[in-house]
Amino acid sequence: MKFIKTKFKDAFIIEIDKINDSRGFFSRSWDTNIFKENNLNEKIVQCNISFNKKKGTLRGMHFQKFPHNEVKLIRCTKGKIFDVIIDLREKSKTYKKWNSVELSENNYKMLYVPEGFAHGFQTLEENTEVFYQMSEFYEPESSTGIRWDDNIFKINWPIVPPIISKKDLSYKLFMD
Repeated sequence: MKFIKTKFKDAFIIEIDKINDSRGFFSRSWDTNIFKENNLNEKIVQCNISFNKKKGTLRGMHFQKFPHNEVKLIRCTKGKIFDVIIDLREKSKTYKKWNSVELSENNYKMLYVPEGFAHGFQTLEENTEVFYQMSEFYEPESSTGIRWDDNIFKINWPIVPPIISKKDLSYKLFMD
């Protein structure tokens, strides 16, 4: 696996190393030792699938508060997404900055989202599926989010208006 730095400390785009032959390819998508060697959280306790019927579906911007802060490893297994993270770590040089990456079934890239980040995505194709690996269990009392369209961040979503849930629409604007 190749760990490609983003503009954020501790957030990485991960590319797989394919071993190709006449049948297709084989690749490792997870290795606890490699994550440890790169000083990344290697704990996985839960995996989730998000299936999205419609192009333009937006899910986010989600995170879990202390003491259930979580690391996420995101991969699009079908279709294509515009994946976004926002640095919410107050002491970070990139506090309140966002970054995006396109993840798709064809590019096989993954996004490592460290603790202290909000995460969300928008589907760029119909019938898109996203696979999450999480370092913490889902805890409803710690689960929260911020508005997808908050002017503090000015995220350039590719499809406006998005298809979005009432819950995601109910999140408040970000306050320091």
